[in-house]
Amino acid sequence: MNRHLIALAWGIAVACTARGEVTVSEAWVRASLPQQAVTGAYMKITGDDERLRLVGVTTPVAGVAEIHEMRIENDIARMGRVDGIAIAPGEVLELRPGGYHVMLMDLHQPLPAGSEVVLELAFEGAGGAIHRVPVTATVRPLNTRAGGHHQ
Repeated sequence: MNRHLIALAWGIAVACTARGEVTVSEAWVRASLPQQAVTGAYMKITGDDERLRLVGVTTPVAGVAEIHEMRIENDIARMGRVDGIAIAPGEVLELRPGGYHVMLMDLHQPLPAGSEVVLELAFEGAGGAIHRVPVTATVRPLNTRAGGHHQ
C-alpha cells in the first residue's frame, strides 16, 4: 500500500473517531470479474460510548448495497439481508466473509484489484438520529480471505 493510501485510510479513521461515535478500519472489497454483478465489502467497525446500529450503506459502484448475514442452519449455508446490526459500546463488529458483510449488487462495472470503492455507512444512534460515515475500501484480489490472506 502506498503512502497516499495509508494517509487516506488514517485520515478517514481519524475523521470517524472525531465524530465521537464510530471508527471504521480495514475496509476492503473483493474484486469482481467482467460479467460478475455481485461482490462483497468487509471491514471492522468500533462504536464508542453509545449504542449504535449499522442500518444502511450506499455506494456509486452498485445499484444496490445491502447489509447481509451468512449463517449455517441445519448444515446449510443461508445468506440474507438484515435490517441492521447492533454495535455495543467498545465492541468491534467485523464484517467478514462467512458472517455479516455488505453485498454490492448490480455492479455498474468490474472492480479490479488495486482500485478503490467509496462507501457511505449509515448508523442509527441511541436517540434515533442517523449519521453517515464515508469509507474508502481497497479492492483486493478474488482469492482474498478475511484478513487479506490469499487462498
